[in-house]
Amino acid sequence: MSEESFRFGQKRFFDDKNFPRGFSKSGEFTLSEAELLSLYGDTMQAFEAGALEPETAEEKHFVKVLKHPNKANTKLEHVWLKYTKLTREPKKFHTLNSTSNKRVEQYEYVESPPEDEVA
Repeated sequence: MSEESFRFGQKRFFDDKNFPRGFSKSGEFTLSEAELLSLYGDTMQAFEAGALEPETAEEKHFVKVLKHPNKANTKLEHVWLKYTKLTREPKKFHTLNSTSNKRVEQYEYVESPPEDEVA
C-alpha cells in the first residue's frame, strides 16, 4: 500500500483550533507526518464524515481502519489515528504533587525585634 493510490485533498488540511501554529510546529508530529496530514487530511476527514466514497483498495482499507483502528498498517492510517487521538481525547496532565486538591496552610511571620533592643 502506498500514498500514490490515495487521493489528495481538495485543499491543504489545517486545524487552527487544535494546532494554531500548524502541525509541524506543534511538537506532536514529525515533519513527514505533518506533511501527510496537510496533503491528505482533507480526504481522510471526508471519508470519516461519509462525504466521500472510497475508490481504490487503499481508500477502502482506510475506511475499514476507521472502524477497527488496530488494523492500521500504512503511514496515512497511523497519522490519522494519531491526529484523532490528539484532538478528541482529553490531554492527560501529570503533577509532581499527588495531593493537588489539599489546601496549603498559611503561616504568619512575625518579625523579631533587633538584638540590641532585646536586652
